[in-house]
Amino acid sequence: MSLKRQPRKPLATLPAMIPTLFHPSALLWLNRYAALGRPFAHHQPGQALPDPRWVATSDAAAADLGWPADWWTQPGALAAFSAGTAWPGMQTAATVYSGHQFGVWAGQLGDGRALLLGEVDGPNGPRELQLKGSGMTPYSRRADGRAVLRSSIREFLCSEAMHALGIPTTRALALVASDLPVRRETVETASVVTRTAPSFLRFGHFEHFCHHVRDGDFSALRQLADFVIDHHCPQCRDATQPVAALLAEVAQRTAVMIAGWQAVGFCHGVMNTDNLSVLGLTIDYGPFGFLDGFDPMHICNHSDDQGRYAYARQPQVAYWNLHALAQALVPLIEGDDEQVKDVLTEALSHYPDAFTHQLGQRMRAKLGLSTEQDGDQALIDDLMRLMARHQTDYTLTWRLLADHRIGVSGPVAPEPVRDLFLDGEGFDAWVERYDIRLRAEASVDAERQQRMRAVNPRFVLRNHLAETAIRQAEAGDYSEVVRLHQVLTYPFDEQPEHADYARLPPAWASSLEISCSS
Repeated sequence: MSLKRQPRKPLATLPAMIPTLFHPSALLWLNRYAALGRPFAHHQPGQALPDPRWVATSDAAAADLGWPADWWTQPGALAAFSAGTAWPGMQTAATVYSGHQFGVWAGQLGDGRALLLGEVDGPNGPRELQLKGSGMTPYSRRADGRAVLRSSIREFLCSEAMHALGIPTTRALALVASDLPVRRETVETASVVTRTAPSFLRFGHFEHFCHHVRDGDFSALRQLADFVIDHHCPQCRDATQPVAALLAEVAQRTAVMIAGWQAVGFCHGVMNTDNLSVLGLTIDYGPFGFLDGFDPMHICNHSDDQGRYAYARQPQVAYWNLHALAQALVPLIEGDDEQVKDVLTEALSHYPDAFTHQLGQRMRAKLGLSTEQDGDQALIDDLMRLMARHQTDYTLTWRLLADHRIGVSGPVAPEPVRDLFLDGEGFDAWVERYDIRLRAEASVDAERQQRMRAVNPRFVLRNHLAETAIRQAEAGDYSEVVRLHQVLTYPFDEQPEHADYARLPPAWASSLEISCSS
């Protein structure tokens, strides 16, 4: 689970302008999804931001495309990535989907403020590029089609932070700002974030083409399933029931993603079926949040009155959403009603098994355990109960636990992690059990510390860090966005020069409220 990390680069506001052989006219654009045409995509240009300016770019996301770090210096780049003039080969289009929102069928949705630019064939395979905040589309549903700088900064930073944490995610290539006023709860300014992914297809795409049909014609649904299998899951083609195999693959990938969320204390906030990727990628960073004080029922979305998407409920919500996807695939499964039910039930069974396995692996790794033994789950559960009882900081607890030395505990032990627990004696009792477990596999302190620091991040995108960067950016200073992006690119490194980013959140952080408009 550790990441292979490159040496950190010196901090800079943007990559240096150095000549390269990169040129927009030489890019190979595939445009495979847009080529499906109606009813899958509506082709239209974007609505350009007036007087755009660069806020930040991601060298790592550019490298994933096979682009140099200075791609943004090319003539026409700022216009192309602020929804203005497209580069040669781009075919801008908005896609349609439907979905369940907060468990209720919402009907037709779609890319109401996003435009697919097409796909580039990079060193890691084709990658779609999408502009978010590019103006109104037929699916805007009376909205303005714009994104505000506040939410775009959060999405840019968290997309790349999650990638650095090793969690499957869509990526963020660039962020552009403008003084164009946009009204949300207050008047803010507009921006466009460029996102990349192997595909932006969601559960909701399948739901749309299942529930919006005429005369029982599911040909579009079949075409969509064939597209995903052929281009993203070709191993499913030779299965007896290819569509069921696709569902099993989606379930497996979703389990990996959700296990990653739970392990790092990430709360998505809006796990609607239109916000879940069929490729198991974290998508649509809105009212997300990383846990500060550990509360299993923490609700990061101020709009979530019922706590449907609380942290502890995320695994079950994902399973619910997979059932909604399975229902959308029913018309494509061969057999009578009972056979179809059995086939889909079998495919869905991949999720709980995979999630339990993946989360168990991740949590044992967080404890520095190199083997699996009976009693591990009880040890993990009891620590998390202690953490919940004392609201200990989630990220700091795991990170500081890496410094534990076998046989060294109690009130005089030089272990900062103990200080996070109000009930020191309760923590000491747990540590005694932990030590017994570590001795059972002959764990070596120094080796275990190295392993634990490779999976327990020192830096995550806490809401107060994002808020500080946002406030400075709204005042015209983007340097904190760039600096924070740089820190989060190496979340497992000590980075002593950035120690302030790893401290407990300040008191004012508890008053921050993140809603669906975020």
